[in-house]
Amino acid sequence: PAEEVEDASEPTKRDRSHLESTLKLNEDKPADDVSGVLQRLRKIYHSSIKPLEQSYRYNELRQHEITDGEITSKPMVLFLGPWSVGKSSMINYLLGLDDTPYQLYTGAEPTTSEFTVIMHGPKLKTIEGIVMAADSARSFSPLEKFGQNFLEKLIGIEVPHKILERVTFVDTPGIIENRKQQERGYPFNDVCQWFIDRADLIFVVFDPTKLDVGLELEMLFRQLKGRESQIRIILNKADSLATQELMRVYGALFWSLAPLINVTEPPRVYVSSFWPHEYHPDTHKDLFLKEEISLLEDLNQVIENRMENKIAFIRQHAIRVRIHALLVDRYLQTYKDKMTFFSDGELVFRDIVEDPDRFYIFKSILAKTNVSKFDLPNREAYKDFFGINPITSFKLLSQQCSYMGGCFLEKIEKAITRELPDLLGSIGLGKKPNVLSCDITGCGETPKNRYRKP
Repeated sequence: PAEEVEDASEPTKRDRSHLESTLKLNEDKPADDVSGVLQRLRKIYHSSIKPLEQSYRYNELRQHEITDGEITSKPMVLFLGPWSVGKSSMINYLLGLDDTPYQLYTGAEPTTSEFTVIMHGPKLKTIEGIVMAADSARSFSPLEKFGQNFLEKLIGIEVPHKILERVTFVDTPGIIENRKQQERGYPFNDVCQWFIDRADLIFVVFDPTKLDVGLELEMLFRQLKGRESQIRIILNKADSLATQELMRVYGALFWSLAPLINVTEPPRVYVSSFWPHEYHPDTHKDLFLKEEISLLEDLNQVIENRMENKIAFIRQHAIRVRIHALLVDRYLQTYKDKMTFFSDGELVFRDIVEDPDRFYIFKSILAKTNVSKFDLPNREAYKDFFGINPITSFKLLSQQCSYMGGCFLEKIEKAITRELPDLLGSIGLGKKPNVLSCDITGCGETPKNRYRKP
């Protein structure tokens, strides 16, 4: 009888062939050689962007240091959402980890309390967070700053799966738990922000049977601001509801999220059940399968555009570094103008930091440069910044020039306007023109037809 039971439960597994064909897992095409492009990107970053970044201590304002590991890393797909919505089950399903010793734990109670990074490796093995952070070749070394308590909650799993040769998955603890950050013992929101800032695709997963849009979710969407083009909403476990009920939940979800995501185009919502079991009978199986294939195509697109996204990301970083340098320069210039032989430097500068608008510091940057006011950092952040870094420890931009090396500002401007767009153009050749990454990543002004030299 035991065998009969096993036979009866066997056919409930779903066919996986669409996963393999959509993600092109069986194609033995040579991986496109991106090492040359990555070398050029690293060179532009180190020679044209990093000097200005270090000179004006940008890292202390943004807490975002770009390591070589980050420049060369694979695209990252981040899974966010409340606990028990099926994030871990979804990763198990995509990688076929079910019923293997390495499947991620799943269950009705909050099961994932770690940040789990699933990456490629020759054989299945687990890596401690402390080891991951210590390895500078990986892109996770900056996570050390969140402390030992956090590193104990970080775990890596290496899996010899074809898709992981091209992408890394990150599973997060359920966000919407009514637990205070103090109880976790590490800055949960800051850690989430670190991953959000680096993710190429962000899946926010919901369970239609318990849709609760509370304060924690509002907080999450505040953290996702500016990343709207990377967000995909997933209404998981869709076959657990009758059609009419599902339509109602879909509407409610949109209604709740609309005020949280203020963009003209709402994020794409996928409705399906991402796990290996057969769909519930009497539900829209065809629709769910189509939705799943669309999601896999989306994932494929991110993998194929990874170089464009990387270049756009570095360019966006360069624009922020440049704005920061211009602001510090302006603060310093104002300070020098106001100083007289008898004045007290600290008092003079406190005046400027307390009310930068009186000295037109931010307005002058907008007037002089083609900077959007939405790209300007928060003025409060500069009070803290100058609290740690005295204004007298900086040099004016006009003094940051050398006979051999040229001027820092000119170099970063050249990188933003010429070198990075040219690099983007060089890999665009031979690609379909409809997947211009700037449209996807919003890396500023979209270049004219990049494929044809004027």
